[in-house]
Amino acid sequence: MAQTTNDIKNGSVLNLDGQLWTVTKFQHVKPGKGPAFVRTTIKNVLSGKIVDKTFNAGMKMEFETVDNRNLQYSYEDGENFVFMDMTTYDQIYIPKSLVGDQAKYLLEGTDCVVSFHDGTPLSVELPASVILTITHTEPGLQGNRSNAGTKPATVETGAEIQVPLFINEGEKVKVDTRDGSYLGRENN
Repeated sequence: MAQTTNDIKNGSVLNLDGQLWTVTKFQHVKPGKGPAFVRTTIKNVLSGKIVDKTFNAGMKMEFETVDNRNLQYSYEDGENFVFMDMTTYDQIYIPKSLVGDQAKYLLEGTDCVVSFHDGTPLSVELPASVILTITHTEPGLQGNRSNAGTKPATVETGAEIQVPLFINEGEKVKVDTRDGSYLGRENN
C-alpha cells in the first residue's frame, strides 16, 4: 500500500534519501490559490539535526516502521550501555553515543524507551525526570529560600546541576533529563 504526505502525523518515520527522519510537527496547508502542501519539522534519527521541510500534498512517501521497546538500564560496559528487555530478559548493548548527554542522568534500574529499526537501535529516551541523591554541595544556610538563588551540586551519577541554596547533601531531588534543571525536592 503506497503512502502519501496525507498520511504524515507526529511520530511518523520517513525515509528521505536513505536517511531516517522523525516528524515532530506537521501542518496541512490549503492556500486560496495554488496546490495544497504539508509543512513539517523533521528530526534526523541518527544525528538529531532538526529541519523544516515542505512537501506537495499527495506526494508518495516512504514510511519506515520503528519498534519502540521499554528497556531497563542495567550497567555500563566499555563503550556500551547494557539494557534489559523486562519481558524476554534479553540483554541489549547500546552504544554510549546513542544515549549522548542524557547519560548524566542514567541510573541503574531506570526504565527507558528505545527505538529500533530493523533490529538496530536508533534512539534512547529517558523518562522526563529522575530522582537523584545529592552527593556533594556546600551546606545550606538557615533562612535561604527557593527564590534566593542557586548553587552547584553534584548528584550520584556525577552530573553537576544547579539547586536552591537550602538543599543539602544526602537529599533527593527531581531533575529534568532534557536540560538538567532542578524540579523540586523529593520527599522520602
